[in-house]
Amino acid sequence: MNDFRKVTETFFASPQISAADIAEAASMGFAIVINNRPDGEAPDQPEGAEIAQAVRHLGMEYRAIPIGQGGFAEPQISAMVDVLAGATGKVLAYCRSGTRSTFLWSLAQAQQGADPDQIAQAAADAGYDISPIRAGVDMLAAKARG
Repeated sequence: MNDFRKVTETFFASPQISAADIAEAASMGFAIVINNRPDGEAPDQPEGAEIAQAVRHLGMEYRAIPIGQGGFAEPQISAMVDVLAGATGKVLAYCRSGTRSTFLWSLAQAQQGADPDQIAQAAADAGYDISPIRAGVDMLAAKARG
């Protein structure tokens, strides 16, 4: 049973996925799987290459945008913006709990000028609290709006 959490109609966040989850994602029509978890974070976590192979075997795209202890940086936010902009279907992003994936999505949305309150509400509706990064979301949204 997956824990894919719907943030928007086209973006879902999830805790660590397994091979069974990948098959389910394919059957649910996901086009892209984004790995936001660095390899080696936990001894029981599947390596990114293993997930990538399974994702590609089932006809989906795989992207890695790892978020480690250093936190979020401009290159990661821009990479997420690019992946989302080029997506031709639903996107599933995962990390240990789904929080980093949701945070990165939030920052990417803000960088594109989305309303911070709407971003926070979409995340909350999926079970994620973006208050730890809310100041960054507000700043990026204000900057995008000029």
